Amino acid sequence: MAAESIDYARPFRDAVWFDILSRAAAHPELPATVLLHAGPPFRGAPPAPVQNAAIQALLFEGLAPDAAAARDLLLRGDVELRPAQDHGMVTPLAQVVSGSMLLVAVRQRDQLCHAPIIEGAAPALRFGSADPECRRRLRDAAVWIGASLAPSLRREPLRLDELIRAAIAAGEECHAATGAANAAMISGLHGLDPQCAARLHACPAFVLPILMAGAGAALRTHRCGVEAIGGNGVDFGVRRRGAAAWSQMPAQPPRGVRFAGLDGAVPLAAIGDSAVIDFCGLGGQALPAAPSLAADWRAVLPDDALTRRHGLIDPSSGIVDPARIVRDAVPPLINLAVLDREGAAGLIGRGVYAPPVGLFAAVPR
Repeated sequence: MAAESIDYARPFRDAVWFDILSRAAAHPELPATVLLHAGPPFRGAPPAPVQNAAIQALLFEGLAPDAAAARDLLLRGDVELRPAQDHGMVTPLAQVVSGSMLLVAVRQRDQLCHAPIIEGAAPALRFGSADPECRRRLRDAAVWIGASLAPSLRREPLRLDELIRAAIAAGEECHAATGAANAAMISGLHGLDPQCAARLHACPAFVLPILMAGAGAALRTHRCGVEAIGGNGVDFGVRRRGAAAWSQMPAQPPRGVRFAGLDGAVPLAAIGDSAVIDFCGLGGQALPAAPSLAADWRAVLPDDALTRRHGLIDPSSGIVDPARIVRDAVPPLINLAVLDREGAAGLIGRGVYAPPVGLFAAVPR
């Protein structure tokens, strides 16, 4: 089947981005001392990038006077880390979500999912940076988002399927490459202040958490076997529909292409809730629509990378079918950024991750 004949936007029909609000407003039941992270629960200490992001979150909230005091709060257990997907939220990479951080809100039929806005390119919270510049830019973003972006969105919500179709037509798979989807997003937001539009153009990844929230809602809307999926930098896990507990296994780093000068950095194991995008048929399952990216990554992709989706996708929903993973012992491909395990260098590359097939064995059809 030709890539252009596939309706990659099928899982996102009826999904709209309709609001921006704080985590405290979206989830008033969560105490300020609860921080939300990607992937399954930690079975030990979180990795350095997540610790950096948690410390940044505590400082952002004014819950600690300095980084040392924030680290003490974490070590003493006075702050609780919980999986974001257990609370109807998805968060990118190492980013930890605290009470006053702004979230995008996406609705698909009767399902709602949130994701945090991102503050821009590196240094950034999602890369596990300890740089205080991240907090300054996040506060600055709240100002221009509140003044221009949020009012525009509330006047006219944005359909996600239109963004995805624009990206696919431009040769992007909506995960590792998001520039075209971001441009379509900006075009669809009417009445933006020119300075706000310029800021959005300068951050091609701004759209990514919005697509993540759409995918999180789609997994529940279509009642597929998997309701949550992602990595926490130590383990990778899935939570089946209706289950309270995650199935999780130790994760390996993505197989990736390193950025220049960063070959010596030790890569972190797979991390991020953005795996929901790939499970909804985009990202690693949309590589046939992204020939330039597939060519750049040829050395790290499996031989069947451009045909694997055909054996994995449920044609009625456009979402990966867990039963097919188990039947053929072939996992989906998940396009992920590669972070420095020590939390110093931040983003060191990009590549693909294939989760263990055994994670899906207990997932109902």
